[in-house]
Amino acid sequence: MAYLDNIAVFVRVVELGNLSAAGRDMRISPAVASNRIKELEKHLGVRLFNRTTRQLMPTEHGTVFYSGAKQVLEAIVEAEAAVSALSGQPRGAIRVTAPLGLGRRFIASGIPDFHDKYPDIEVRLRLSDHNVDILKEGIDVAFRLGVIEDSSLRMRGIMECERVLVASPKYLEARGVPSDPIELISKKHDCLMLRFPGSKEFYWTLRTPGGPAKFEVHGPFDSDDGDVLTGWALAGRGIVNKPRFEVEPFIRDRRLKVILEETPPTPVQFAAVYPHKKLQDPKVRLLLDFMADRCQRLIRDILAGK
Repeated sequence: MAYLDNIAVFVRVVELGNLSAAGRDMRISPAVASNRIKELEKHLGVRLFNRTTRQLMPTEHGTVFYSGAKQVLEAIVEAEAAVSALSGQPRGAIRVTAPLGLGRRFIASGIPDFHDKYPDIEVRLRLSDHNVDILKEGIDVAFRLGVIEDSSLRMRGIMECERVLVASPKYLEARGVPSDPIELISKKHDCLMLRFPGSKEFYWTLRTPGGPAKFEVHGPFDSDDGDVLTGWALAGRGIVNKPRFEVEPFIRDRRLKVILEETPPTPVQFAAVYPHKKLQDPKVRLLLDFMADRCQRLIRDILAGK
């Protein structure tokens, strides 16, 4: 088992690029991670990494060993999943990621209930509005809200979500209510954008009489946290493009007003994506079923004003 642990640490160091990140990911100290790599190098009789002050790069031997080591670990995971399926007692850890706002409201709040139902399954949740590379990061399930483009992953749709453009009465009184999408640009409205490294949201796609059209809107500031954008909109600092369920309570109490209702944003997909091989893992299927049912129910309750 110690040898397999050493291999697992080695694989995460290659994938994450440094000992500290790998140690945090595996819940061990950098010193323990370093010792495991040294033990593995001693066993193999070769150096696996070229060390710099900031990063570890695999040597030629390390690159060759990584390919086989990764396959070994994946085979063990698949074998464990097969045994769990036969025994009817799924166990082990699931690595899950979700956007910040949606993750806090719907995913994180449901994990204790999921664990009560399946006490042998551990859930390790990471919340981020960044587009996490789930293959590189070793994620089992990623809940996403947006346009799902990665064809190398399996997808389970949860629901299509209507989006709206909203702003506070204070902002609209000061800047005027746009009468058509062109005015978002021509009158230089402050449009609040969700942006982060790798983000593609530098425009809004709206439904027009001629079909979906892209509008390259601008604003004085942006954020990588969707809840921050909502807060700015509530404070009268601009217009935000949001799934309706996220802002419905503020629309209902008139703190935000829907604009351009005749040309709304195109809807987004709320979905779970996961690597192909995870489809056979019973604990992944259980989590998907549990969260899909829960999120659908909660979102419909919000939209119904419950």
